[in-house]
Amino acid sequence: MGVGTLTRARPQPSAPLGIPSRPRLVALLPAHNEQDTIGAALRSLATQSDPADHVIVVADNCTDDTVAIVGSHLVEVVETVGNTHKKAGALNQVLDRLLPQLRDEDLVLVMDADSDLDPGFLEGARRHLAEQPSLGGVGGTFLGADGGGLLGTFQRNEYSRYARDVRRLKGKALVLTGTASVFRVGVLRHVQRARRAGDVPDQSGSGAVYDVHVLTEDNELSLALMHLGYDILAPSSCTLRTEVMTTWGDLARQRERWKRGALENLFDYGWTRVTAPYWGRQVMALLGVLATLAYLGSLVFGVATGLSLHPFWLAASLVFMLERVVTVRHRGWRQMLLAAPLVIEMFYDVFLQLVQARAIALAALRAERRW
Repeated sequence: MGVGTLTRARPQPSAPLGIPSRPRLVALLPAHNEQDTIGAALRSLATQSDPADHVIVVADNCTDDTVAIVGSHLVEVVETVGNTHKKAGALNQVLDRLLPQLRDEDLVLVMDADSDLDPGFLEGARRHLAEQPSLGGVGGTFLGADGGGLLGTFQRNEYSRYARDVRRLKGKALVLTGTASVFRVGVLRHVQRARRAGDVPDQSGSGAVYDVHVLTEDNELSLALMHLGYDILAPSSCTLRTEVMTTWGDLARQRERWKRGALENLFDYGWTRVTAPYWGRQVMALLGVLATLAYLGSLVFGVATGLSLHPFWLAASLVFMLERVVTVRHRGWRQMLLAAPLVIEMFYDVFLQLVQARAIALAALRAERRW
């Protein structure tokens, strides 16, 4: 592709003269010290039912064996130069050189190096983009990878519930997830032009695809696409697994970044037709935190004072328990048993809501950002 140092390149057959070739698909995997997961990510790409035409691993300031491991695969390696803007900056460096070499109808997959695509992911993405010209991109619905003990189980149940909701909404998603999403090249060029013209925010002033001054570049790009008139989709045919956090501290940092980043993206875009539903969700999330605290407070007060629990709260507890059980039934009876005693998963939920509350406070106070 001519965008960096070639480690090994997969030979590509040329299209017969006079016969237009179908859109090419180039996969980009930004990787910072991903020696433990990059091999599995690349194997999942190699086993796609409709594989990528070219794969580029964007090695960003790696100090481990990521580059050496990638060298054993038939892919290209590009090492970033002077990047201080993490994933978004690494992607921009490659996209700035890659996009001029591609046609508007060609496709770009952006995939985290700790993700593992199911075999039909790219085939499904190609099909939906071909059938729906209004789509700005097709994202994946992700489940949690193995590991992490009980904390990992909590995350897998959480991701499973979200995937169930997206399926019931026929792929209507809030964001094109950074774990894996496919975009048309013409759409990414449109984003570049829009940033330069001031039609969508560009805090960096670079006119690049990704705004490097946000915490959640995937969420911000999704908002940009929708403001430019595109739809986004996470179809049931595009599924994957992504790494789960294995410590409570890592989980707190991840979710704080997600929540704060989403809020700050909304601050940047303001109140618009696109952001109005997202603002509504943030209000509902805040009310959810308050409702949970009120619920727990009433339980503690009742136990401490010897008062019987009001029938309303008993009924609410029963409904909540049934919802938790039903929404993980496809994961098996062990997960259903885990979900039934509310106190177990409630600890996880309360933890996440406290993290959300902290993220809201940090965003409101414009505290210093930390990755």
